[in-house]
Amino acid sequence: MSNMLAPSGIVDYVEHSALDKVALPQARLWVMAIIGGMFISLGGLLALVVAGGSPGLAASNPGLQKFVFGAVFPMGFIAVVLTGVDLFTSNCATQMVPLQRARIDLATVARVWSVSYLGNFVGALLTAWAFAYMTGIFKPGEPATNFLLNVAHHKLENPFITTFFKGMLANILVCVAAWQAYSAKDTLGRMMAIWLPVMAFVALGMEHSIANMFFIPAAMLMGLDASFGDFLLHNLLPATLGNIVGGALVIGLPYAWIYQPSGDQH
Repeated sequence: MSNMLAPSGIVDYVEHSALDKVALPQARLWVMAIIGGMFISLGGLLALVVAGGSPGLAASNPGLQKFVFGAVFPMGFIAVVLTGVDLFTSNCATQMVPLQRARIDLATVARVWSVSYLGNFVGALLTAWAFAYMTGIFKPGEPATNFLLNVAHHKLENPFITTFFKGMLANILVCVAAWQAYSAKDTLGRMMAIWLPVMAFVALGMEHSIANMFFIPAAMLMGLDASFGDFLLHNLLPATLGNIVGGALVIGLPYAWIYQPSGDQH
């Protein structure tokens, strides 16, 4: 037997998984989303400490520092997929399959997306406060703290359209990672399938709305000169819109249409 699913099998798997999520009681989906936001944030925390704690590497080989930053970040998304919790950005693609196949309606998609997004936000904010700030990992003036502040400042200074397109590419790669993970039937295969695309979007400096729910509030707790309104308008809104377009319109709907069930090839 093959140890991986064919592309059509991936789409069918995604449909079943998305429908299972739709059927969950609201309270369970909330808890799954909060944990999902926490896991993504913990991957971001690790990446900040490892890459940010390497100022000599940044000075001598900035490309390698970006690779290191991207290389450890996928821990969070691997945990989300392997433990079965919830992430808004991958839902942008997965919920499109049953929608395209007329198994659910737009109102149902909006409900799942809303709970997922807000739950991820709660998990990310809690992680920023409890595990980035209250643990004392980031101390004033230390390299990792300066790195965090620089990352957050850069995310807030881009034009709206730039952040939108960075958000679009980020979620194309995240959803490709999810699709590839679903193709594998073993743990190591799923981990490797996730790692490369997620590493790529982070190393490239793209914008993932859920990760930014951690990065920027954590930097604000460490003294970043920005308001919550700045965060929402100058980063989170365009990043979220880009994530939706990249996940839903570039990955989810096209794959649902390409690999329609046999007998439904219109």
